[in-house]
Amino acid sequence: MNSNAPEPTADAAATYLTALRERLAGDGCTVTTPEWNGHRVVTGSRADRKARWFGTKTELFVFAAAVPEVDAGDLAAFTTWAMSYAKSLRSGIPGARNAATVLPALVSTRVRPEAARWAAEDARILGTTLISRPLTVETAPGGVRTTMYRGQVQWGGLFTRHVLEKAALYFP
Repeated sequence: MNSNAPEPTADAAATYLTALRERLAGDGCTVTTPEWNGHRVVTGSRADRKARWFGTKTELFVFAAAVPEVDAGDLAAFTTWAMSYAKSLRSGIPGARNAATVLPALVSTRVRPEAARWAAEDARILGTTLISRPLTVETAPGGVRTTMYRGQVQWGGLFTRHVLEKAALYFP
């Protein structure tokens, strides 16, 4: 091990969340900070409507929390919480809503390989209109590594490009 290499710290994850909050606000998201399991969560939400989507609207919800270590169980629990929280925030009449995407991200200096694999595996769906693309964000001394599913989804696939562009903007 290189003794000159900087040690990863929780400060790196906190700094990442501060920058994420700025990116969300800069892109016009409504930003709040609820709590999950004793962790402050940076939350951003926005709605977009474009002609190429045949006039439909998509809602995007971003949730990110810094944790000491990311494992698959915690990422699954955070994803479930974020999807439920986003469902409670959604606008419109139930049953007549457009697709919404949730980007739940756990940020840490230590991401276990199974958590990154779980995030990259597939999108998760709640009901028929809520799609989740979980992320792991590892704030390592050599740079930030972000893992998420970047493929198509059957439901809400019309918005895939838009969601991936926003994910790249928020989680560089």
